[in-house]
Amino acid sequence: MTELTPELAELAAEYGIATEYRDWRGRHIRVPAGTIRAVLAALDVDASTPEAIRRALHEHRLAGWRRMLPLYLVTRAGWTPYFHVHVTHGDPVEVWVTLEDGTERRDLVQREHNVPPVEVDGRLVGEAAFDLPGGLPLGWHTLHARSGETSATAPLIVTPDRLELPAPLRTGRAWGFMTQLYATRSRRSWGIGDLVDLADLARWSGAELGAGFVLVNPLHAAEPVPPVEPSPYLPTTRRFFNPLYIRVEEIPEYAYLRVVEQARVYELAEPLRRATADLLDRDAAWRAKREALWLVYQVPRTPGRQAAFELFKRREGQGLVDFATWCALAEEHGLPWQRWPEELRDPEAVAKAREQHAEPIDFHCWLQWVLDEQLAAAQRAARAAGMPIGIMHDLAVGVHAEGADAWALQDVLARGITAGAPADAFNQQGQDWSQPPWRPDRLAEAGFVPYRDMLRTVLRHAGGIRVDHVIGLFRLWWVPRGMTPADGTYVRYDHEALVGILALEAHRAGAVVVGEDLGTVEPWVRDYLRERGLLGTSILWFERDQATGGPLRPEHWRALCLGTVTTHDLPPTAGYLAGEHVALRERLGLLARPVAEEQAEDLAWRQAWVALLEELGLLRPAGAPSDGENPEPGAARIVEALHRFLTRTPCRLLGVALPDAVGDRRTQNQPGTKDEYPNWRIPLTDEHGMPVTLEDLPRSARLRSLVNALREG
Repeated sequence: MTELTPELAELAAEYGIATEYRDWRGRHIRVPAGTIRAVLAALDVDASTPEAIRRALHEHRLAGWRRMLPLYLVTRAGWTPYFHVHVTHGDPVEVWVTLEDGTERRDLVQREHNVPPVEVDGRLVGEAAFDLPGGLPLGWHTLHARSGETSATAPLIVTPDRLELPAPLRTGRAWGFMTQLYATRSRRSWGIGDLVDLADLARWSGAELGAGFVLVNPLHAAEPVPPVEPSPYLPTTRRFFNPLYIRVEEIPEYAYLRVVEQARVYELAEPLRRATADLLDRDAAWRAKREALWLVYQVPRTPGRQAAFELFKRREGQGLVDFATWCALAEEHGLPWQRWPEELRDPEAVAKAREQHAEPIDFHCWLQWVLDEQLAAAQRAARAAGMPIGIMHDLAVGVHAEGADAWALQDVLARGITAGAPADAFNQQGQDWSQPPWRPDRLAEAGFVPYRDMLRTVLRHAGGIRVDHVIGLFRLWWVPRGMTPADGTYVRYDHEALVGILALEAHRAGAVVVGEDLGTVEPWVRDYLRERGLLGTSILWFERDQATGGPLRPEHWRALCLGTVTTHDLPPTAGYLAGEHVALRERLGLLARPVAEEQAEDLAWRQAWVALLEELGLLRPAGAPSDGENPEPGAARIVEALHRFLTRTPCRLLGVALPDAVGDRRTQNQPGTKDEYPNWRIPLTDEHGMPVTLEDLPRSARLRSLVNALREG
């Protein structure tokens, strides 16, 4: 069966699987039937034959009638929706709500709801409808139902109707640096930028330059054993953090190491502190830091410090234990975990292994506690420096297929599927991110708790969060194993639940949410995010006037967004002005059309922006290079003019890429590549290719000039 039959299309629709879509050029694309069957199979739905499809449709329609209560109920503050309760036809039912604080609400009103009963598994089942009571507080509550000896519960999540901005941003705006923390090194860090470097950058840029935030790459945990995955967007877990970012000497117990042990720590650190322009070596940094951290872990803690550690472990619960267990087992058995002994592949069957690995498991829990303390210190430093937001963390879209989340959350992540993106203007062959996506059905069955717990950890010490590929909360591009990105299709998620929970947890953390809403986006999605109070993302090079085809004038930009000139997936602006993004993709074979066409279109686009800058009086005509081959020294002037342009827009947040501030030109990441280009391993350098450390920033005339241009604008 190769054709897309009406029954197969109907089954796909029941599971939110797209059978057709519009691509980035607006063309109508029909999804192959083989793709749809493969996606259904990943959801444990057999669609191999017409009989199997009909059986699957019948089972799906009865699933709701078999449940007494819905799987979950997500609503907004002030809303009073109704929900269905299923009981044996004619039997009475009692419903009530238990709030987060333990109090009960029993003022639920049954509404008129006349529908015929349905026979389910030999039983006649009726359906009643109840309205939720008004005035329910924000939070995670529980819905109850009882009929005779049968009872059921379901999560009831009340979310903000709209996430309000912090007071300083309701009438004003803020700017801040955007940086890859690992590349932002000081003379005291161990070859990789760390959390003390982050605190120092925030403290200096806030107090001296008036910055309102620092946006960093995802700080999620990587593998505990080399080789360490360089991409911060391909973590082993999104809930916990990377101990590579710990500053060893800032741990209180470090001061109580014996002299010989402190000497060993110095011996490990010193070779890594010599900043060069060479590629970053995470493996060397982690080997050294891991040995040093083990020495500090062995130092006895005071009763108060130990009590704080125990409290942290209780707060993080089983999720922390599972992650630490995975780390300990990975250190013993290596990776991927799919090759471990059979009895260790199931996280519920490793009780004996936990006893045997009690100390290394405790060590990995301790690492997360130390990270939590240093993350808190960085945010305190940022706010003390006057930043209205402080540290803005980045949430990756997914996790490594061989990582800790893929082990601990096997039932919630799809197997045989990777997330990605269809072709767009910049990635013309599409993208496969090698990440297993959430299963919408299993995430709902889990009451969204894994998603909530992840958000809480990332937001705990954050003034803001950037959500990578936020449109993945609405629909995500699924690529079945063995197929190319072009063979994938969209799978829809309950965006009301996912966005609502994000807004709820951000509200409780007092954090701003920025959604990276780039790529192929349905127009209504941006409207929805704006209505919920989530900021979007506007990158200058991608902002095009749909009517004229030219650059979007500043007055037409969105107000509720983070406006930037560039992003980590493009070269720094000096490199972009030289057309290096086209040259690099041509060298790597990533273009879908002749390079001459790409170069001509790109040059015309850059010239159009320069012309607009001149028209607006932001750039003198002499500042524009004519051919893009040798932009210096004109590039620095254009970079400043582009940032002045941002100040003419109504954007509430303005981001300045730290590489732009120091004249860096090398691309940090080239989408569509893995080993063909050294992604995520580029240290911060100046326009001459010389390494730049945090200590160099206050003396950088180029940085001061760019920041002054932004602040004056």
